[in-house]
Amino acid sequence: MSASRLRLGVNIDHVATVRNARGGGLPDPVRAALLAIEAGADGITAHLREDRRHIRDEDMARIRREISKPLNFEMAATDQMLDIALRTKPHASCLVPEKRTERTTEGGLDVVGGHDYLVPYVDQLKRGGIRVSLFIEPSIDAIDAARSIGAPVVELHTGAWCHAVENGETEKADHEFGRIRVAAARAAQVGLECHAGHGLDFATARKIAALPQIVELNIGHFLIGEAIFIGLAPAVRQMRAAMDEGRRQAVAGA
Repeated sequence: MSASRLRLGVNIDHVATVRNARGGGLPDPVRAALLAIEAGADGITAHLREDRRHIRDEDMARIRREISKPLNFEMAATDQMLDIALRTKPHASCLVPEKRTERTTEGGLDVVGGHDYLVPYVDQLKRGGIRVSLFIEPSIDAIDAARSIGAPVVELHTGAWCHAVENGETEKADHEFGRIRVAAARAAQVGLECHAGHGLDFATARKIAALPQIVELNIGHFLIGEAIFIGLAPAVRQMRAAMDEGRRQAVAGA
């Protein structure tokens, strides 16, 4: 498989988190989306949670209306979110697990146990002209279940790997990256487009970019954090450079 250019989706949720901490309209997540695109993002990701803790309905409508690149609408598989997605008409919807008590998405969607529940949501989104992805654990079982459900795209949850890297747990990090590598290869084998995200920074994005089966990374929290220190546009450009460097290594090693 040839290693094509790796796409970068920038998640702007936590711009809205900062705004909501004080109220009012600033900082504006739509402005962040536009800056990210200008700096090299290939698309924008936003998660409209049930409790609206960061992105709000009006944010999603404005993003869809004002950006020139694809919008990836992260959502729980609920009737309310399905209705909003079908009205918003994003380029893509990524179905994710969601619990009110979690700080952030803590793992992949249970696509094995939730297979029959998820099928109608995937079907309706596809019939609405929306590309569907499932945010899953990096496992063969999850890949095969996602294919059976009918989603054309999977996004591998990279949180366990990134957490192990951050904590200096080398053996665990190697194990988790091995799971990602095997899952990405399986996705390509069964004809699924493979994305990845959660917890990625410059170093981990550079490393995972060397996996040729992965065609898109979605990164948010780290970039918004870096923006505090160096600005959002420089952070996106640096991430773009790290990803491109990692992809070149894939090509050189092919």
